[in-house]
Amino acid sequence: MHIVVCNKQVPDSAQIRVHPVTNTIMRQGVPTIIKPYDLFALVQALQLRDEHGGEVTVLTMGPPMAEDSLRKAMTFGADRAVLLTDRFFAGSDTLATSFALSSAIAKIAATWGQPEIVFTGKQTIDGDTAQVGPGIAKRLDLNQLTYVSKIANVDHVNGEITVERRAEGGVQVPKNQAAMPDHYARRHQ
Repeated sequence: MHIVVCNKQVPDSAQIRVHPVTNTIMRQGVPTIIKPYDLFALVQALQLRDEHGGEVTVLTMGPPMAEDSLRKAMTFGADRAVLLTDRFFAGSDTLATSFALSSAIAKIAATWGQPEIVFTGKQTIDGDTAQVGPGIAKRLDLNQLTYVSKIANVDHVNGEITVERRAEGGVQVPKNQAAMPDHYARRHQ
């Protein structure tokens, strides 16, 4: 099983400052961290890899210093890391970011094999948009599962995944589970 985890290096929210005139985040001099939702995704991906075998590739888009987040992901146990960096990416909105990341995932697929699952964290703690994950899913024609709190089962034979998702007032276990991409089901039969 090949799993791709997208992560983002963000300013540490405990030390964030906002510019008094522009009301934008002042990133200079603020330590960075991997956004917490991405760490949850990474841990889940590593657990799946340990249970089912395979590899975990971590992908981030950012300036060269974003390499720090990839190094940290490698210390957690990721098998490989990819940094997508270029000065042209500076200031990218969620549309451009999802395009760049989905293009990188396609390149990763061509190089190391098609990922069966792509994890993205729920949202960033700096932009707070929650649009990049859905943008990637749309561009790569993947089924999207949101607010997943637990992966209950991965069925390699039928290419299905059963999850629990957080919902208002409880936990949902959808009746119609998302099918994994066709290539995944074919490869594991």
